[in-house]
This record gives sequence, structure tokens and C-alpha cells, in this order.
Amino acid sequence: MIDLYTWTTPNGRKASIALEEMGLAYRVTPVAIGAGVQKQPWFLAINPNGRIPAIIDREESDFAVFESGAILIYLADKAGKLIPEDIGGRYEAIQWVMFQMGGIGPMFGQLGFFHKFAGKEYEDKRPRDRYVAESKRLLGVLNQQLEGRDWILGDAYSIADIVTFPWVRNLIGFYEAGDLVGIDDFANVKRVLAAFVARPAVVRGLDIPKRPA
Repeated sequence: MIDLYTWTTPNGRKASIALEEMGLAYRVTPVAIGAGVQKQPWFLAINPNGRIPAIIDREESDFAVFESGAILIYLADKAGKLIPEDIGGRYEAIQWVMFQMGGIGPMFGQLGFFHKFAGKEYEDKRPRDRYVAESKRLLGVLNQQLEGRDWILGDAYSIADIVTFPWVRNLIGFYEAGDLVGIDDFANVKRVLAAFVARPAVVRGLDIPKRPA
């Protein structure tokens, strides 16, 4: 049994989607980040960085893992699924996980702040435009990688897709920034996003935990 500590963010959804895709047994503890639950001592004992998601693997002496990319790699190794076995394929997957963790996640998140949240009130639009430009660049990299491919690694669906597409979905959905980044210019990204959100395990994972009413 794996205990998943999560909330309704793209990073949180990565973990629930992965668990659903891999068929691993788990139970969910919602961590309401708006209420600051992630800063409480009990959670900091699991993740000293005070961010969701985090997991505890009860089958492995209560081993705790934090950072969503590390969680996906851990789960893939545990389940023996959704990461190539050969070293070249494995590190191809890992490098795209790092691409999302170091690029897509932080840049899309900053764009969301300056476009939808408090930052939208700033008169100076240069910070917003900086993140728009970088988000477009990253989408271009992803779009090129997907040219002629079903998924990021090719024919095989993997953790590289699970780590990436919740953030793309959030960018054009929750952040309402599709027009801002010109998402229609990235046909391959839109095509693979549509395939991703149609997967039954993704549908289930995107609803864990449910958004508060």
C-alpha cells in the first residue's frame, strides 16, 4: 500500500495518474495547500520542502519520496511499468522528466501567476511577456519532439507523458492562457494532449482528489 499526499494541482495529478496507470494500491490523504496544511509539522516530516505531492511506501519500511518527478521514477521502477528497461531508453525518459521539472512546470506556473492571479494587476507586462516567450519556446521543443510520434518517447506511453501533459492541460485550461501562448500553433502538442486526457486512467487520476465545491 502506498499513501499519497496530494492536492488538485498539476504536480499532484501526476502522482495520482501514475498510480492509476500502474495499477498500484494506494490511499489518498488530501493536503489543502490553500489552508497551509503542507506547512504543518506532520507533513514536513514527510517532505521537508513543504510541497505536494509526497508518498510513503508502506511496503518498503515506510520509505518516503517527495518531488513529483522523483515519485514517478520511483513508482515506475516499483511497478516495472512506463519506463524503458534499457539504459538508453530509461535516460531518454528521465531527461524529459527533467525537462518538465526544470522548464515546463516553473515557466508555466509563472505565466499563470502573471496572467491569471495577482501578477495580472501589475502594470509592467515585461515579466508576463518573459514567461509567455519562454513558454512558447518550451512548447516548440515539445511540439518538435512529438512530430511523427504518438508519445514523447515514440510509440510507447511513459512517465515522460504523465509528467508533462497535466501542465499543458493546466496552461490552456485553468490558467486560460491558450490564446496567449498561441496553442493552435503547436498541433502535435494539442494532438497528444487530446490522446492523453482520453485515457481512462488519466480521467480517474485527474479527479483525485476532487476539487472542493
